[in-house]
Amino acid sequence: MHFHQTQQQFDALQSTYTAIPHAYPSDSHSIHPSQKCVRGFWWCGSGGTRSEANYKRQERVTGTAPCQSWRVRSFFLFRATQMRAEWEHRRCCNPGSYTRLKHENNYLQMALFTRGVSYQNGRSSLLGFGFFCRTVLSHLLRISTMDTESHDGAFSSLNAAVEITNTANDRSGIAPAKAAFDSVSALQTMIRDSTIDERDYIELESCCANICEALERGMNGRSDELSKPVLGAIEQLTTTVAEIRKKIVKQGKRNVLSRPFHAKSDKKSIAIWKVDLNSILHVFNTELAINTHMMVADMHRNALPGQGDTDGQHHSTQTSIPSGELPPPPPRACFGREELIEKIVGLAQNLTPIALIGVGGIGKTSIALTILHDKRTKERFGNNRRFIRCDQFNASCPHFLSRLSTVIGAGVENPEDLAPLRPFLSSREMFIVLDNAESILDPQAADAQGIDAVVEELSQISNICLCITSRISTIPADCKSLEIPTLSMEAARDTFYRIYENGEQSDPINNILGQLDFHPLSITLLATVGHQNKWDTSRLAKEWERQRTGVLRAQRNKSLAAAIELSLTSPTFLELGSDARDLLGVIAFFPQGVNEDNLEWLFPTISDKGNILDKFCLLSLTYRSNSFVTMLAPLRDHLSPKGPRFSPLLHTTKDHYFRKLSVEVNPSQPGFEEARWIISEDINVEHLLDVVTSVDPNSDDVWLACGCFMRHLYWHRRRLVVLGPKVEGLPDNHPSKPKCLFELSRLFDSVGNGAEYKRLLIHTLKLWRERGEDFEVAETLRFLSDANRFLDLYKEGISQANEALEIYERDNNMSGQVQALQNLAFLLYTDNQFDAAETAGSRAIHLSSNTNNQFAICECHRVLGHICRSKGETEKAINHYETALGIASSSNWDYQLFWIHYALAQLFFDQGRSGNAHTHIERAKLHVVNDPYNLGRAMDMEAQVWYGEHRFEDAKSEALRAADVFERLGASGDLERCRALLRDINGKTKEPVTSGG
Repeated sequence: MHFHQTQQQFDALQSTYTAIPHAYPSDSHSIHPSQKCVRGFWWCGSGGTRSEANYKRQERVTGTAPCQSWRVRSFFLFRATQMRAEWEHRRCCNPGSYTRLKHENNYLQMALFTRGVSYQNGRSSLLGFGFFCRTVLSHLLRISTMDTESHDGAFSSLNAAVEITNTANDRSGIAPAKAAFDSVSALQTMIRDSTIDERDYIELESCCANICEALERGMNGRSDELSKPVLGAIEQLTTTVAEIRKKIVKQGKRNVLSRPFHAKSDKKSIAIWKVDLNSILHVFNTELAINTHMMVADMHRNALPGQGDTDGQHHSTQTSIPSGELPPPPPRACFGREELIEKIVGLAQNLTPIALIGVGGIGKTSIALTILHDKRTKERFGNNRRFIRCDQFNASCPHFLSRLSTVIGAGVENPEDLAPLRPFLSSREMFIVLDNAESILDPQAADAQGIDAVVEELSQISNICLCITSRISTIPADCKSLEIPTLSMEAARDTFYRIYENGEQSDPINNILGQLDFHPLSITLLATVGHQNKWDTSRLAKEWERQRTGVLRAQRNKSLAAAIELSLTSPTFLELGSDARDLLGVIAFFPQGVNEDNLEWLFPTISDKGNILDKFCLLSLTYRSNSFVTMLAPLRDHLSPKGPRFSPLLHTTKDHYFRKLSVEVNPSQPGFEEARWIISEDINVEHLLDVVTSVDPNSDDVWLACGCFMRHLYWHRRRLVVLGPKVEGLPDNHPSKPKCLFELSRLFDSVGNGAEYKRLLIHTLKLWRERGEDFEVAETLRFLSDANRFLDLYKEGISQANEALEIYERDNNMSGQVQALQNLAFLLYTDNQFDAAETAGSRAIHLSSNTNNQFAICECHRVLGHICRSKGETEKAINHYETALGIASSSNWDYQLFWIHYALAQLFFDQGRSGNAHTHIERAKLHVVNDPYNLGRAMDMEAQVWYGEHRFEDAKSEALRAADVFERLGASGDLERCRALLRDINGKTKEPVTSGG
């Protein structure tokens, strides 16, 4: 092209540029209306907030869309500046025109600025950057070759070349291109600082300039996303340049002061580098042929918006389709999680990494998807919300990185590490969910270390909110860990009835939901099965009772089984060995799980039991609750063996429990305190006995253990048992029946049910008499006399106590005589035979001193205190109570301590000393551990004291509480006494009885 032709083209372009409305008018009062519109809509194409009405007004005034007006203007400005630079270059071709070459550089800088501004405002990618870099680099090479008298001049040109590349890099904003520009800049820097011959330097710099030009042509021009071929080509370019960089380092550094270009180069190496660069550029250019055509067509379409519109209408700006994968849709409902979701959304807004931890089927995925589609999340992250199912690819770092690249739309094929993804990951805010992350975060997995490092880095990228859902708690340290709880009753009902449409809400369904521990997946499966089979609530309840979790297997067992079995096939679980599955089965068998305080005697043959339990919790198969390691009901039903015969470890555990139960429990003998282990294990033992008595009802050992279990409960955990009907159902000739009936009767005594207490003892007495067991007959008569005292049948009780005493005397059983005399003293006292009662009590103390039975002595002082109180001998009564109190306190006998304080409260209340009475009632309440009946008695006593003080509201409140306790326990006599007190209170306050009777 001739100089005058170039000058003419430049002038024409400059005139066209001037005719287009300015984007940045200097005087807002003197500009054309169309110019104001352009300025007002400067951001309309890059996420601004201008209204659509103003946008249409712009089109009416100027005939072009605002962003299109700017694109036309910036395009002409760039092209005019670019051509002026070329014109200046052709004018200064002779070697002496160094000053004019600097003018050329100034125009090129203007071109860079023009297209840089255009790119930064979203109008095109990097159009013109490649041409600019190539021209300036070659231009600076010419300066260095013409300025042969000064090597410093050449070095300055090299510095300028590096700075130009860095400027292009800063303005690019496209992650893969930035990585490539970084590599080119580093290569230029190494060339500048290496001992390479000047001519070789020029040839390598020419290759660098070609790379910059190729990078420019690789930009799509329509968005900041690049096609996969372009991304692959850029990655190859970056890798090749990086390899050459490493080789240049080996050439050695030259003197940094003079930096002379005089050292010999390795010609062979340089030739190879040039071939490598040119080869990869050839491949790159071939792959970009179609891309370049699309870019030109797009530029033409945007620069000339009116052409091609046959209807004369302007086309609206197209919305770019986001690269990467869209997340799955949100769940239709996520009941009961509102507060948790609010908390997680708040964390996401602060870009805090999150980990949702919980057992399979607890709802982690549903929560994550709900948050992913929350309006606030969409507004914050837009289309950069990504969801990765980690159980759908092999648990290796390459597979994970490849899946990550695909889902987020980075376009990097088969990345070996996170490095090629970092620029893309750092270029925008993202919300990334790693669902079922236990598949890749298992510490025992083959590639665990590599994956952990990648996930750890993802959690630390400041513009990314990482959300992990996992059953395993090995998560990055920076993650906010949230344990996902089961549903509330209300949310469980909502979840169930959203699917099940065959009936109204009912108590049987509520009970089933409770038995499922409100586990979301199990509730969904149950509702689905009921709905599909069109069962009404009655039929559904019957099927549940008959099959339990077998109901859940009817249609969709695979879903429930997969949720559990996935954890059992994890590397961490398999690493634990064969004991792990057996131990997990034992935990599943027991409703409470296993008590970590009792591991040594429960599982003495398992050496690493503590570590195994830790791993169970880590895998979310179990959880810790009140010193127990336990699991949710659906998992228990799935994993539990049917009984000890089906599990060797469970059979061994059963034997350990039975040995613990065989220890005699007697407050006057050693080992009484050690038997308190039953307080925490009672539910487990009862379940074990319930199962083994069903599968092996003829075993004497099993029923003997049942009797021992009920004795343990009488002293340390007073309550009734589910074994009662089975005990009474035994044939009368069963060896263990009278013993079990006797212990069962005492449990009814412990809850204040005197009628059942007596009924069972009468049956027991009959069986012992038939077998001729005199000692057992005497023991039964003694307790039967106590039952009659409880029922106010004093005469009958006195007769039975005397009969028992005679048997003990005949057998010379000193301990039995003491206990019979105690019973007789109590009966005579309640029958108002105070002198006879005192004689019996004193005789019992005398005999007890010979046996050193401290419990019996304590009991005797207590009954003598009652007798003295009834006779009006207050000081003697207090002395007896205090003596009994001292004995009981030294041995920590809660049962005795309660009744002693209770008696003192009665004594002070009778004397009108209500303050002292309240004090002893409060002290009595301190000793009602695991004894609801005695708690009710203390409430009843306090209500009477308040009634005596005319504090009727307090009295009524406490009496109502006591009445509720007695009603639940079936203590009819005590319940009637409370109701009588309530009637008296209501009579004083003129209010009707509304509860408690």
